[in-house]
Amino acid sequence: MTTTRKALGAALIVLLALVTIAWWHARQPGPITPAVARGGSLIGSMRSDARSYDRYVEKTAGTDLVTLLTQAPLVRINRTTDEIEPWLAERWTASADGRTYTLTLRAMTFSDGVPFTSADVLFAFEAIYDDRVKSPLKSSLEVDAQPLQVSAPDASTVVITFPAPFGPGLRILDNLPILPKHKLGAALAAGTLAASWTPGQPLETVAGLGPFVLREHASGERMVFGRNPHYFRRDATGTPLPYLDSLTMLIAPDQTTEALRLQGGEIDLMANGEVRAQDYPAFKQLERQGRVRLHDVGISLDPDALWFNLSPEGRPTPGRMLLANKSFRQAISYAVDRQLLADTVYLGAAVPVFGPITPGNRRWYVEGTPPPVHDPARARTLLDQLDLKDRDGDGLREAADSTPVRFSMLTQAGHVRGRTAEALQAQLKALGIGVDLVSLDTAGIIGRFSTGDYDSIYFGTQASSTDPAMNLDFWLSRGDSHLWNPGQPFPSTAWERRIDDLMTQQVHALEPAARRSLLQQVQEILGDELPIIYFVAPRVSVATSPRVLNPAPVALLPQLLWSADTIAAVPDAPPR
Repeated sequence: MTTTRKALGAALIVLLALVTIAWWHARQPGPITPAVARGGSLIGSMRSDARSYDRYVEKTAGTDLVTLLTQAPLVRINRTTDEIEPWLAERWTASADGRTYTLTLRAMTFSDGVPFTSADVLFAFEAIYDDRVKSPLKSSLEVDAQPLQVSAPDASTVVITFPAPFGPGLRILDNLPILPKHKLGAALAAGTLAASWTPGQPLETVAGLGPFVLREHASGERMVFGRNPHYFRRDATGTPLPYLDSLTMLIAPDQTTEALRLQGGEIDLMANGEVRAQDYPAFKQLERQGRVRLHDVGISLDPDALWFNLSPEGRPTPGRMLLANKSFRQAISYAVDRQLLADTVYLGAAVPVFGPITPGNRRWYVEGTPPPVHDPARARTLLDQLDLKDRDGDGLREAADSTPVRFSMLTQAGHVRGRTAEALQAQLKALGIGVDLVSLDTAGIIGRFSTGDYDSIYFGTQASSTDPAMNLDFWLSRGDSHLWNPGQPFPSTAWERRIDDLMTQQVHALEPAARRSLLQQVQEILGDELPIIYFVAPRVSVATSPRVLNPAPVALLPQLLWSADTIAAVPDAPPR
């Protein structure tokens, strides 16, 4: 490519970024004017099938979606306000020490007409804590690795006692669906719970307290949900919810297929409705034509990140040995121009970030958190002090023994993560650091992560809550999502031990100000040690068809269907 063509290409990138920035900031989605009516149906898409309908035994996106639509928790966190709402429990009281909560249950029935009682709540906790079940929910319903104590004085009352003071309080219950004991109790007793609610079993065996019931499941193709006639909620006018008669979820192989289906009018919404940066211009054009609606929901709570394999186990590679040095990791952070990533890769629809708590998390983001610093000179100084220099003049630094300064980075093929990784590769190359990109699908990345066969990974994680104390698997050294060295029996470094101590205090503190101060100290340690580096958090835009009424999109997944019972369809729409 000639110099002129390179300059022209760069100019076009900048122009596209500026135009997209203007689109982003000028866009003001208008109010939805049609009246919300009961009835009608919508078609959505999901990216993975459900291998089970039982959230107690399976943690996959497909199972999560089925649970969201067909089941309900005792309390719900409103994703718009981030406040706790009464759900299956209509009210509660708390003891003075904040450890014991007494919940009063609603009088209601499951979708098969059987009454809901405290026996179902006791069954839920019994199943979660049963070692035979190996429930993925177990650790999220423990405090200090100890289970909650649950009792039921009568059929409409449940008493929950925490083993220690617990700052998030009843927020811990948002992730626990209450499944029917009359359907699953015998299987739990027999040790066969995992085989009970699986595809291929009669759908009549499944019952729930959520807004919908599963009417059809064609594996690998679609899931069809119909209205639960026994659902307990009504809107402010007394109209029974949900508004929709049915919701069909088509299974798409990837996000590109989902986006094309929504752009082509084949579907009305996506289960994970976020519009990718590369798709935004096309969706914006369709919005101008009235064919889609775009909803700006703010800055993502789940930024992608680059984490390093700091586990002492496995085969040490030259790259891993370099990344084990804090100064080398700091040099990487200083070398990267985060604003440039936001403007080019994300076309302006992103903001630079320094840690896992982004400005989108209004409750826990602390103004004044140390901003990400772009300082190539400081990065070069750190590398020089490590005696990593370009000894042969080829533009790549070498160690004293002539070993090239380079490491491998796993990333996701066909995704904005892959393009971000390419931009990181280019910026680090300018500093004399070589990065060998390895593009894999999600399953491949997870497989390499689980075996420890990698130097670094640029990928994303999904927080289950805005409250950091609800995501302890990430913060604590023993956690399975402690990405740089998961599942440690004991903290392997002094700074990880300090984070463990601070997060334990943060969990037990009841005053919000104390919890924020402790979290700030944790972020400062993480920002100094840099076992994981954050660069940008995208602005989240969710797309729907014009047929979707009354959506309440949010940045935290699931962005639309968290409030599936109040989503409606345009009445008297033409046949699809």
